[in-house]
Formats: sequence, structure tokens, C-alpha cells
Amino acid sequence: MSKVFSWFFVMCLMLGFVSPVFAETTEEELVELKARIQEMEQRLVQQDNNIDKKDVLSENSLQKKEVLSGISLEAGATFVHQATSNANGDDLSENDQDVGDASYSIDVCLTKEFENSVAFIALEAGEGVGADGELAVFSAVNADATGGDANISVTEVWYQHNLELFIFTFGKLAADAFMDSNEYANDEATQFLGAEFKHSSTIEFPENSAGLIIGVSFSDMVKAEAIVMDGNADWEDMFEDAFYGGQLTFSPEIAGKDGNYRVFGWRSKRDHTKWNDSSGIQENSYGFGLSADQELTDTIGVFARYAWQNPEVYLNGESYSLEYSYSVGIQITGEPWMRDNDVFGIAFGQIFISDNYKDAGGYQKADSEGHIEFYYSYKVNDHFTISPDVQIVMNPYGGDAINGDDTIVIAGIRGQIDF
Repeated sequence: MSKVFSWFFVMCLMLGFVSPVFAETTEEELVELKARIQEMEQRLVQQDNNIDKKDVLSENSLQKKEVLSGISLEAGATFVHQATSNANGDDLSENDQDVGDASYSIDVCLTKEFENSVAFIALEAGEGVGADGELAVFSAVNADATGGDANISVTEVWYQHNLELFIFTFGKLAADAFMDSNEYANDEATQFLGAEFKHSSTIEFPENSAGLIIGVSFSDMVKAEAIVMDGNADWEDMFEDAFYGGQLTFSPEIAGKDGNYRVFGWRSKRDHTKWNDSSGIQENSYGFGLSADQELTDTIGVFARYAWQNPEVYLNGESYSLEYSYSVGIQITGEPWMRDNDVFGIAFGQIFISDNYKDAGGYQKADSEGHIEFYYSYKVNDHFTISPDVQIVMNPYGGDAINGDDTIVIAGIRGQIDF
């Protein structure tokens, strides 16, 4: 019995000692366990936040990709130097001077495609008037010269929407980009440099301004377009001095070769004066023309243009008026001499002065002005092309220039950089 009591007493003592220790140990473990649980909760919250941030970043990235999708950017710089013999500009100190002039231009075009629509912005900057500042001629010999002071200008900005049969384009438009186009003579940066071969000289194109174009595609071969623009480019009273135009384009395939045949007409409501009646100072002018280009072989293409305008009036502020002009030319790629990307072009054209202008008096000759141009486009690489260019102007200013009427020869070099 005494032994049992002794063991019971010992057990009580042990329980009395161990219980506080056990209680203290359990409490410490609970505190540690609670701290670990809190740490795990914080980690889970952080992971959730990171997942949300990733979702936001991913969503933003998708939005950026969506905005950038369908956008194309094109940029180019054109440099021109021309040496001129027999220059006849009114401001020259003597007749038939030999002069040299340069110019450059920079073009940036941004296109964004949407569903059934397109948005377009074109920016331009440049300096120099080129050889034209030294010449008295009916048609410029450097169509690329901006004559500006290097300030950046928005030359075009428009939106185009396709509605199955109809195409609507509105904004700041370039009329010469719509009318009188040509596959082989339309781009002064890569093709003929003279203005006579970029567009007919007897079309009274307005400066780029507010306008609307409505196009109708009857088939892959037939397309019609109509344009109305602010004729004096002041963005005020647009229809008071409006320019109206219409063009019908046929694009047949002849003997397996592509061609385009355009017939167009226009009317300008800007103020004109009659040559034989100075009291008629608010007259309209009008005209028509055609432009054709045809591929003959894989390496040869030809073009022709003709345009006529009302010879009885002249645009207020001008000193002469033209009646009609024509031009013809040929383009040959360099495949026959193993230079597939090179191009050779040659063209001839004449500009005829208005008979009413002749009758207005005081002009000794008032002959037609003739232009010849040939160029060779040598592609150095995918981004740089150099083009020697020679132009000959016969009977400049119809033979009635103050500082001489000798044939003018302009030898030039053009460099084109495509970014």
C-alpha cells in the first residue's frame, strides 16, 4: 500500500510539473503556426495580385497590338540637283545663263486599315524650288520641288469607306491623285521628273484641300469616280469656288497584258477673266482629257496623254492660258541587260498656248512649248536608287520669254531613299 501511495505521489508531482511545460510548449506552437498561416495568406494575396497585374498587362498588350494591327508606314526622301544651260528666267541678270540648283523633299505616309475602311495621312517637308526658279516655261522641270522652308505640312488626310458597290472618300484630298493617273508617268520621285509627264499641263488642278470622292466599281474592268473639292483651298465657302471632276476608267487585259484607259472631265468655279472681254471677271473654266497606259511585253510599257481646256478665259492672277497638250512615252525595265530592277524611260510632249491669248496682243510668237525627257533609274540596293535625268525644252514660254528663247537643256541627278 505504501508503495502504491508512493507511486501515486510521484505521478502527481510529475503531472504538476509537466502540465505547465506542456501548456507553454503548445502555446508557442500555436503562435508559430498562426504566423505561418498569416505568411501563407500574404503569399496567396501577392500571387493573386501578380495574376491580376499579368492579366492587366496582357490586356493592355492585346489592346496595343489591336491598335497597331493593320498599320503600314512608308517614308522616303528625294534629292535633286539640276544643271541648266540657256536659263531664261525673268530675274536673271543676263540672257541664257548656265545655272545649277538643288532641292529635296521628304514624304511620310501612314495607312491604317479597318473593317471595310481605310484611313490615310501624308506628311511632307522640303526645301528649294530647283531649276524652275531660273526658268520661264509653261511646265516645270522639277515636279518634286516643294519650294518650302522645311516646315512639315499635312498634304493629305482622308478616310475611305467601302459599301459594296460604292466607295466614299473624304478629308483633305489631292485631286491629281484621283484624276489623270498613269502607270508609267505619275511619280516624280521614281519616274519622269518633269511636270508635263506627271500630269497634263492643261488641267487646272486645285491645291490639296477639303473634298469628297464617290467611286463606283461596276466590275474589275470598269470603275467610275466623281470628285468635288474646295477650288481655292481656303476651307471657306467650299462650293462657291468648287472644283468638280469625273473620271471613267477601263482596265482590260489585252493579249494577257494589263492596261488602263481613263477618260475625264472637270469644271472650275474659281474666278476667270475672258481674254477678249475684261469685264467678264467671274467666268468658269472647264476641260476634258484622257490618259492611257498599256503593257506590251514583260519589259516594255507605253503611255499617252491628251487634255484640253477652255481657251477663252484665264485664271485671275495668271498672265497666260494654255489650250491643249499631249505627251507620249515608253518605259523599259532592265531585264534585257541583266538589271531586272532598273528602269529606262523616254517621253515627248507639247503644250499649245490659247489662240485667244495670242489675239490679246503683244506676243511675237506664242508657239507651242516642246518637252523631251529621258531618265535611267539605277537601283543600288533595296533602299537607294539613283537616276540620271536629262530634259530638253524647246520654244520655252512659247518663244516669248524676256531673257531668251533658245532651247534649254537640263541635266540632273536624282537620289531616292526608301526607308
